[in-house]
Amino acid sequence: MANDYDALLQQAKRGNRQALAAIYDAFQPPLYRYVYRQVDSQETARDLTAEVFHRFLQSLQKGNGPDQYLQAWLYRVAHNTIVDYYRRQQHRHHLPLLEQFVAADDDPVHLAELHIAADRVRRSMRQLTPDQQQVIALKFFAGLSNQEIARIIAKPIGAVKALQHRAIAALQRQLLPVEEEVTL
Repeated sequence: MANDYDALLQQAKRGNRQALAAIYDAFQPPLYRYVYRQVDSQETARDLTAEVFHRFLQSLQKGNGPDQYLQAWLYRVAHNTIVDYYRRQQHRHHLPLLEQFVAADDDPVHLAELHIAADRVRRSMRQLTPDQQQVIALKFFAGLSNQEIARIIAKPIGAVKALQHRAIAALQRQLLPVEEEVTL
């Protein structure tokens, strides 16, 4: 599969519009899901995913961009785009109105509980190191293998496994309820 993408990439670098369309069709859905799970807003996820492909096209036009491992390059750009987004958001102190609440046919209490749980996980994720955040997002949000993640973050597979293990342990400490001590 990677060889197919490398061939498409070479064609796209030569300006082949069909190759660009094939790359977009192959990578837009998983990149969108990856971004959406980290920003929890359809509109923002669409915008950030579009920004990833905009950066890809700009890179190709300048004669830069990946020569191989297109998937790794795109996910690295997606990660950087998400980081940039959150840096810009630090100065804003409003809470977004979630689309789920506007058009909810389900029980609003259940949706609120889901939103609170998802927000708690996102806040806990932000307590992890940047490398741990990226490994967890790529592994569980994007569904990538450890080998693919290693290529994206440019670290050995052993380092990916260690980062994943430490991140999961840290998340468990933050998210699992602590049993209260009973004093007699």
